[in-house]
Amino acid sequence: MAASHSGSAVTGRADARPAPGGRAAESTVSAGGGGRARRAPGSGGGRAFWTVRRRDNLVGYLLVAPQLLGSLLFVLLPLGLVLWYSLHEWNVLAGTFEFVGGENYDRLLADPNLREVLGGTALFSVGLVVLNLGLALVLAILLNQRLRGTTFFRTAFFSPVVVSLVAWTIVWQFLLQDDGGLNGLLATAGADGPNWLRGEGTAMLSVVVVQVLKNVGLNMVLFLAALQGVPAQLYEAAELDGAGARTRFLRITVPLISPTILLTSIITVVGSLQVFAQIAVLTQGGPGMSTTVLVYYLYQQAFQFHHFGYGATLSVLLFAIVALLTVVQWRMRRRWVFNET
Repeated sequence: MAASHSGSAVTGRADARPAPGGRAAESTVSAGGGGRARRAPGSGGGRAFWTVRRRDNLVGYLLVAPQLLGSLLFVLLPLGLVLWYSLHEWNVLAGTFEFVGGENYDRLLADPNLREVLGGTALFSVGLVVLNLGLALVLAILLNQRLRGTTFFRTAFFSPVVVSLVAWTIVWQFLLQDDGGLNGLLATAGADGPNWLRGEGTAMLSVVVVQVLKNVGLNMVLFLAALQGVPAQLYEAAELDGAGARTRFLRITVPLISPTILLTSIITVVGSLQVFAQIAVLTQGGPGMSTTVLVYYLYQQAFQFHHFGYGATLSVLLFAIVALLTVVQWRMRRRWVFNET
C-alpha cells in the first residue's frame, strides 16, 4: 500500500532546475494522470499592442499631422483643382461649367499678348533680383563694420519689411505722381521730373525700385548674419599673405556666404514672379501693357474678364515657371555654393 501510494504521489520537486534561456520551469501538478499543465502567474500571454515603438510613432504622426493636413488642403488640393479647372470653361455669370479639354492650352499658345506679358515679367524679375541682392549685400557689408550708428541704420533699412505692402505702395503712388513729392523735390533743385508711373520708360523702373526698397532689408539681415559667421582669422591670415580687400572679398567672403546667396536668390526670384499688389495699385498694368506681369494678367483674365478656365491655365504656366527656375537654381548650387557636393 505504501508503495502504491508513493507511485501516485504529487510530483512537485524542489530540485527542479531553470529551463535554458533563464526562464523558470513551469510547475506541473499531476493527479492520477488527469491534471493539466498550467502557466505560472506573470509568465504573460500575447505581446502587448502598445509597445514603446508604436507609441513613439503615434506621437510623431500627431506632431506632423497639422503640417501634412495644411499642405494637403492649401497646396496639393488647390493644385489639383487648378489643373481640373484649366480643362474647363467656367462662366460664373452664365452659370456654365463645360469640359473643353486642351482648348485653353491651345489658346495659351496662340495668345498674342502672352509674349509681351512674359517679357515684362522677365524684365521685372531680373531688375528686382539684381538690384535687391546687390544692394542688400552692399548694405550688409557696410553695416557689418564696427561703427557708431549701425544699429539705427539696420533698423531703418529693415523697418519697411514689416510695413503693410498696400500701405507702402499707396504712399509711393502719391510720391511718384506727376505732381507728387518726388517731382516736387526735383523742382526745388531746378529739375523737371517725368510722370514716373505713366511713362513708357519709367513705369517699370518705378515699380521695381518700390519693391526693392520694400524688401531689401530682409536680404540685408540674412547677408549680415552670414557675414558675422565668417571667421576673422581667415581675413587676418589672408592679409598677412598680402591679399587685398578685393581678393579677400572674392576668395573668402563670397564662397563662405554662398549658401545664403543661394537662399536669398531663390526667395527673391519666386517673390518677383508673384508680384501683384504693386502693379495693381501703382500702374494697373500700364501704360499699355508695359508693366503687365503674369500674375496681373492672370487676375485680369479670371476676375475682370471672367475667363476662369483660361486664368487657371495661366496659373499652371506660372507654377511651371516657378518650379523650373527653383529646380535649376538648386541643381546649379553644386557648381558655385561652398561645401556642396
